Amino acid sequence: MKQITSVQNPFIKSLVLLQEKAKARKQTGTFLIEGLREISLALKGSYELETILFLPELVTEHEISKLVNSSVQLIEINREVYQKLAYRDTTEGVLAVAKTKSMQLSDLKLSDNPLILVAEAPEKPGNIGALLRTADAANLDAVLIANPKSDLYNPNIVRSSVGCLFTNQIATGTTSEIIAFLQEKRIAFYCATLQNSTSYHTQNFTTSTALVVGTEATGLTQDWRDAATQNIIIPMQGEIDSMNVSVAAAILIFEAKRQRGF
Repeated sequence: MKQITSVQNPFIKSLVLLQEKAKARKQTGTFLIEGLREISLALKGSYELETILFLPELVTEHEISKLVNSSVQLIEINREVYQKLAYRDTTEGVLAVAKTKSMQLSDLKLSDNPLILVAEAPEKPGNIGALLRTADAANLDAVLIANPKSDLYNPNIVRSSVGCLFTNQIATGTTSEIIAFLQEKRIAFYCATLQNSTSYHTQNFTTSTALVVGTEATGLTQDWRDAATQNIIIPMQGEIDSMNVSVAAAILIFEAKRQRGF
């Protein structure tokens, strides 16, 4: 088995770039996954692994071989190399190099009566991770990211989604592309916005539905508000007029799930 014990090793340096640079991830079509649970979820999500790097004092070769097939290269590393690559303070001593997916709208496979989350231009990795966790909890058909501001394989997003990046169907596109996609598929879409809105709980989400949320700072763009089946609002009784986007999305999603009988 191959062993790497130097942080100056060219392969290790290339992996550091994968952690730090979206450009490197895009050029190579690969990214890093950290932790046994996340790697397991990536495999369930049909992600292809190229290499597993592991710290033998924390995880054994036998444990890894139960997880992946023999075509995946295994590399034993030492603690110095592991700490150079690991993004989290506490993980199980294992990282994987995986191939990215295209995330095209045309690749989506939807049910006959889909429930979809659309997020326009989310910026904060923590919010994106929380949205993906909520989508997984509700077993949504898909999560669509309009006008993405972040590379979805950013290690902050991989970490904050606790593997839900791999358990959801995800596609990206421009606002106009996603609106056209929803209209073509005859999916009604309800936009969370302050302007010209009606209370969310009065709407029928039992047919093909997309719930659309924007950023906390600027909300949804006019294109969404103009094209919406209905603009909706979560009634608020305090002093502020907005809440965290992932919290708002969860309220809307689970109202739709309630209407659908969970």
